[in-house]
Amino acid sequence: MNLKKYFVRALHRLQKGPGYTYKELLVWYCDNTNTHGPKRIIREGPKKKFMWFFLTLLFASLVFWQWGILINTYLSYSVTSSLSIGFKTMKFPAVTVCNANPFKYSEVKPLLKELDKLIDAALDRILQPTQGDSILPPPLNSSDDISETLDLNLWNQIPLVLIDEHDKDHPVIVDIFETNQTGPGNQTVAPPDTSNTTSEGKKYKLAVKLCSYEGSNDCIYWNFTSAAQAVTEWYILQSTSILSKVPLEERIRMGYQAEDMILACLYGAEPCNYKNFTQIYHPDHGNCYIFNWGMDEEALNSSNPGAEFGLKLILDISQQDYIPYLSSAAGARLMLHQQKSFPFLKDQGIYAMAGTETSIGFLVDELERMGYPYSDCTMNGSDVPVKNLYSEYNTSYSIQACLRSCFQYRMVEICGCGHYMFPLPEGVNYCNNEDNPGWAYCYSSLRSSVGHRQFCIDSCKETCNDTQYKMTISMADWPSEASEDWIFHILSYERDMSTNVTLDRNGVIKLNIYFQEYNYRTFSESAATTIVWLLSNLGGQFGFWMGGSVLCLIEFGEIIIDSLWITVINVISWCKGLKQRRARARYPDAPPTVSELVEAHANRKVLKQRRARARYPDAPPTVSELVEAHANPGYQHEDGDGPRGAALPPEPGPPPPNYDSLRGQRPAALGPDSDAE
Repeated sequence: MNLKKYFVRALHRLQKGPGYTYKELLVWYCDNTNTHGPKRIIREGPKKKFMWFFLTLLFASLVFWQWGILINTYLSYSVTSSLSIGFKTMKFPAVTVCNANPFKYSEVKPLLKELDKLIDAALDRILQPTQGDSILPPPLNSSDDISETLDLNLWNQIPLVLIDEHDKDHPVIVDIFETNQTGPGNQTVAPPDTSNTTSEGKKYKLAVKLCSYEGSNDCIYWNFTSAAQAVTEWYILQSTSILSKVPLEERIRMGYQAEDMILACLYGAEPCNYKNFTQIYHPDHGNCYIFNWGMDEEALNSSNPGAEFGLKLILDISQQDYIPYLSSAAGARLMLHQQKSFPFLKDQGIYAMAGTETSIGFLVDELERMGYPYSDCTMNGSDVPVKNLYSEYNTSYSIQACLRSCFQYRMVEICGCGHYMFPLPEGVNYCNNEDNPGWAYCYSSLRSSVGHRQFCIDSCKETCNDTQYKMTISMADWPSEASEDWIFHILSYERDMSTNVTLDRNGVIKLNIYFQEYNYRTFSESAATTIVWLLSNLGGQFGFWMGGSVLCLIEFGEIIIDSLWITVINVISWCKGLKQRRARARYPDAPPTVSELVEAHANRKVLKQRRARARYPDAPPTVSELVEAHANPGYQHEDGDGPRGAALPPEPGPPPPNYDSLRGQRPAALGPDSDAE
């Protein structure tokens, strides 16, 4: 029965609305809320009421200010980093070794023959004595034999030029092999004033001239502080164009083979050989060989830390067969990395010098980053918009692979061809001077563009989990003078089956790679702010400044809902009244509707009762009022209705049966009824 009564009362409330004005709602809230401050506003005198209103408003503002700071801190998704140190048996890393020189000069020489002639002749002209006080080489006469033996078409595609900066405001640019220095785009150099000429004024720069197409005036000059740098970069550009047209199988054949390069191998106490290495082709270093890559077999574990339980290698780099202008450094390039990851030796590799024993002890650092929204990292690269071109090697995602793939896609999009140093997208060819005359100009512009670099940086993401190897490197001469005789004899015999010594100190390298210790460090991230942290701090601020709780917020929400309901009822009533007024204005002589008559009668009756009540405040309720209260449960007294503490007067006659909502008693006497029935 109580449940039925509750639903009847709720239905009545929905039908007639909250039944309060905004002012009454606000007074009721201040009088009944559990939040400190509002009660004092309506209960105190005028002076204290103003003081409490000011304090309540001030502290409420402080609460909202502190809430804003806390929510902003939570939404920043900051993290805290923690360092933990562990000890366990770990997998031995993958070890990639390459020769610093990508190809054997004896194999690639026929392809680079014309290029070598050009650079030899260019150096002869650069280094030959100058005419008089001029700092530039003399013009090349068309009758010279050198102009007939050189492939000047190859030279003109990407030429080297001399820049005379004697006059800073009007520098002179001269092609080294220009037959007439006064031709278009070139200038002669007037003999400088020898009385004021200094050694600084006679200096010149060697630069690479890059044009959008051959014969174009849209050119840039790639300047260098040293001619050695200019020659190396020019040779790399020209050789890249030549080698890009060579099939991959031929490039692999021209590189250093594993059986020739890896002379000895020992892992812990177990012997190994070149067959335990996986061969890949690296554009920068030619054939590279990876130990313990984990592609075909399970990765090896290290039994113990220390040099005796690591990897020991003896390599032959054949320095006498280096390409003179392409590889200015001699040695082996090596890198430690995770299994199934591609080695980017140009960025992360280290050199081992020829004629030395290089010991590399390493420690392991594991990085664990939190993903979105705490950081913009990726687990496997599936959510990165750049397609990984290195996936053809079946390797895992890395930020280096993404950046290079992004650059290659931009190169294909803007220049129409791919760069030789990166994998190619499907259906695209490598750039070369014949098919793409302006590729070097486009490549140089793209590489120096900050906007293009930033685009790739924004597109790529770091990996959430990463393993880094911190290396400690030491070197010593190897072999010693006392032992080099027998060591070179044995190694030469094992490699060439010859009693003659075919190896020397400039061609051999010994490597020792091992765990320094099994202690590993883990750098992990954790959320600096959680939802529990946020709620506890929000509640703490609210409780400290206002003495409130979650229930106080629910009370405030209830008042807002009631205010919205009053607004809805008022809007509906206003619309009904507007509709009736429009109908009355349209049909002024029309009789009133039944609803209008009933509403007018009820309003007159209520007005009459209020006047009587105001005239006789102590008079008991009328019979009609009691009947209304008896017939309508929603008419029962609620907190806030009528005078505070007022109770319903006793109703006349015997009480009706089975009405739980009416618990009146038979009145002793019935007062006069002022309402005429």
